Amino acid sequence: MDFRQAILKVFTRKHRLSLQTEAMALLQQILKDHEVVTTEEAVTSLEMLAQEYLLQDDCTTIVTKPLLQRAYESVVEKSTATVAGSSQIAGTLEPDHHLHFINAFEMPRWHYSQERKSFERAAAKPSLAGSAESKAVFLRDRHNIIKQIVLRNENFSPPAFAGKDRANYLKLTSTRNLLGRAGGRFLLFGMLTRSPEGRLCLEDLDGVVPLDISATGPSEGFFTEGCFVLVEGDYSDEETLVVVAVGHPPTERRRIARGIYGHVDFLGKGNTTVLEDDNWAKQAARPENADITLLVLSDVHLDDERTLKGLRKLFEQAVEAEVIPKIFILCGDFTSGNIKNDIEMDRYKDGFTSLGDLILEFPSIKRYSHFLFVPGPNDPWSSEVLPRRPIPTAFTNRLEAKLPKTAVFATNPCRIKFMGQEIVIFRENMMGKMMRNLIGVKPDQESGDLKRYLVQTLIDQAHLCPLSLTVQATYWEFDQALRLYPMPTAVVLADSYEAYQLTYEGCHVFNPGSFLTNNYGFSTFYMATSRSIPGGLEGFNM
Repeated sequence: MDFRQAILKVFTRKHRLSLQTEAMALLQQILKDHEVVTTEEAVTSLEMLAQEYLLQDDCTTIVTKPLLQRAYESVVEKSTATVAGSSQIAGTLEPDHHLHFINAFEMPRWHYSQERKSFERAAAKPSLAGSAESKAVFLRDRHNIIKQIVLRNENFSPPAFAGKDRANYLKLTSTRNLLGRAGGRFLLFGMLTRSPEGRLCLEDLDGVVPLDISATGPSEGFFTEGCFVLVEGDYSDEETLVVVAVGHPPTERRRIARGIYGHVDFLGKGNTTVLEDDNWAKQAARPENADITLLVLSDVHLDDERTLKGLRKLFEQAVEAEVIPKIFILCGDFTSGNIKNDIEMDRYKDGFTSLGDLILEFPSIKRYSHFLFVPGPNDPWSSEVLPRRPIPTAFTNRLEAKLPKTAVFATNPCRIKFMGQEIVIFRENMMGKMMRNLIGVKPDQESGDLKRYLVQTLIDQAHLCPLSLTVQATYWEFDQALRLYPMPTAVVLADSYEAYQLTYEGCHVFNPGSFLTNNYGFSTFYMATSRSIPGGLEGFNM
């Protein structure tokens, strides 16, 4: 049977790989040798081969026969089963085949087109030195992405047929349409900003209108300059909108967004459909996969001997319980103070070396686990601009030599793609930043939960850092790395604030808290359930 179309579907259309003629022939032969009968069996086996090919250190976008042969042999060796059609392969989950680490500067740049109502990939390669046009483009993209969510919401979508309900749906007005309409009440969508005179304004794609929020009561969520909001108010003779209510835009669940834009490869690791995500979720939820976990720690001060002692105890407990995390996510700061001289620089580097030596003492952890390092705001050479680059190799080369295939030094933020799940890791003290930059609309702290407000704000804004550029600078052409659209499965908001975990609109968000100051605290995220639980080494005596 000819499986050429199945091969092209998996390798070319999904993973953007070009097959040489000999590689195509090899795939056909492999499927024939293993007596593949149906297209479904072929796609399952080809997906496994493609994933293994992408794990090869020297893989390229042009698939050659020798590299493909090596990937095939690796699959056979790892699975100890036939490649195609076998129920063993269909039921066996090899985590590394489905595990991808995505750095911020590797993510494709997508623009939202209002004309086509879809995303278009940017033609030019993004640059750190963005132009003035880049600034306008990334802000317009943020506006358009959130606005299309708003307009799709049932409260803003008019019924198909005329009637009483059609007259009651919410209608957005542009700032341009306010002129000459004093005395009317309007609902607007735009970004909170300041005029050159320091006056609070709402800005959309058509203009700016000053806001008077003196009579506005407390609202749920945090409101800062840079947030996109829905504002209802009365337009006055002074050409000011007297605000009666302000709120964050509605959010859109991951499943809905993935159903609409399943053809868009937002992460650059191959796009999947909602049906494929559901199938992966069912496989991940099987009892034999229940122990696939991520263990997350923050403020891992490697220059403090208490940290290494705590990590040793943590490793010992994992080995003793025979529950070893698939990924240890270690977030900075990796130093307890600022580095001011060569001695402190050497101490910083020695911290990573000592950690590498510690890991080597636990062969089962070294063999099974990956270690993901995410820099904090005070790590050396960590720019104040987001996204932040990985820790320089000059500090980490000795650890990387000890763990050549399992140590991953990532950007901040970064992402993990595992089967149909997407986990975002962000190390920033966002609670403090948001609280320090609130505008006049204050959260009702008596009845509200600050942690819930923070999570709600970031998810509703579909952005990790919805602050003014004067507060938090970003690389304009890499803002896609800060987006939370489509909504991820989970977000790690590693913060020096107290630990928490909560789920909002289906997205699980958690903060492990600082390792040392939180009773050697950490969080364990279970891939099977997409939920985390807090943990710690309480009572551990140093």
